[in-house]
Amino acid sequence: MNENILGTEKISKLFIKFSIPAMISMVIAGIQPIIDGIFLGNFVGPNAMASVNIVQPFIQVIIGFCMIMSVGALSFIGRSLGEGKKEESQNIFKTAFIVITVISLSILLFGRLFSQEIAVLLGSNEVLLEGVSIYIKIIALFAPLMSLMLFFGFIDRVVGKPELYLKGMILSVIANISLDFILIKQLGLGIKGAAFATGIAYVSALFVVAHPMLNKNNVVNIFSGKFNKSIIIPMAYNGSSEGVVSIATATTAYLFNMTFMEIAGEAGVASFTTINYISQFGTLVMFGISDGITPILSYNYGNKKNDRLDDTLKLALKVNLAVGVILFFTLFGFGEQLVSLFAKGNKDILNLAVSGSRIYAFSFLMSGFNIINSGYFTAIGDAKDSIIIAASRGIIFIVLGINILPMIIGMNGVWITVPFAECITVIIGMHLIKRSNSLSVELVQDY
Repeated sequence: MNENILGTEKISKLFIKFSIPAMISMVIAGIQPIIDGIFLGNFVGPNAMASVNIVQPFIQVIIGFCMIMSVGALSFIGRSLGEGKKEESQNIFKTAFIVITVISLSILLFGRLFSQEIAVLLGSNEVLLEGVSIYIKIIALFAPLMSLMLFFGFIDRVVGKPELYLKGMILSVIANISLDFILIKQLGLGIKGAAFATGIAYVSALFVVAHPMLNKNNVVNIFSGKFNKSIIIPMAYNGSSEGVVSIATATTAYLFNMTFMEIAGEAGVASFTTINYISQFGTLVMFGISDGITPILSYNYGNKKNDRLDDTLKLALKVNLAVGVILFFTLFGFGEQLVSLFAKGNKDILNLAVSGSRIYAFSFLMSGFNIINSGYFTAIGDAKDSIIIAASRGIIFIVLGINILPMIIGMNGVWITVPFAECITVIIGMHLIKRSNSLSVELVQDY
């Protein structure tokens, strides 16, 4: 790649080249469990679908640690290349590659040995325990290859190949749908078939994204660089907000699952699962845009081109706001039709989910602002402010909301928890941006 393209190409062209593939790739990667849910909900039953949702925190652990290292490495590499430090970039990549491999192998072992204990910890009752345990045990087998696929896909962007991650994700979703149809509908393997379908789908994408990392001529590859343990903590800290996002996703799923299990049993968990699937789609679009602009922001920050930072950030915020508005009206106006994709014919689940969707929809009007701001701080190496935003919207105010609001307004208090957390985080984020620098102050005023 011409390394200077990130510092010279027109921002709108860079945005399309990097963010559009990243956005589509992120959505496809995130909907793999949703595909499982659609097949299980329609061909096995709501309990099987609920089991897949219960296991999501475990999958988020796999994705979370990988995102910490991948985004941290991507930001570091981008800034290092912007400063002309090629050897340092190679060392960062090699270190992240080794760390991800070792930790993912540990997750594989842990998931295989303690699948039932993990299932109980995640809130499984006697009805769901077996299905959750089976899914954990199988998906753990694929943890190392899933992790490397995500890592290579992210780093492909810095060698000028952002489209490879998109191609890999397209292949993976085709593989997942095909395998779900065969293993769940045709062979009747249920949850076991869903887990194998998702794992194999991720592996198929690895064959696409790994190619540049095997090319010795690329600025970073698995053959160049040296392991440097002193890089690990700074790199992990820089990407830690991404880990907070995954922890937040796992925390939200866990708290909502436990709350709905207590209030409405398996039907309550299934109703939340349907809304969670729909909301994941919208959130992943926004995260894709944020991840796509990371190399643009980090390179130009390292190259001290603040005007390009300004233009990139303004464009990303406007696009995410537009996406949020579209998602709000879609969920608010067509919630019943969307929910029916997952819970067709089940009136109790349908009624619970449809009423909840109209409340939950308000979160999309604010989440884009928070996601972009958190990504911006990660890209420029300000991990602390990025963590504050990610933790506020995904952990702190989720925990406060779900423990307080249902006591005041009942079931609606559960659904309103996420919009409540996003709203408070917007206020916090605006304060952090105003405090950051004059560039960000101007951005908030324009937004």
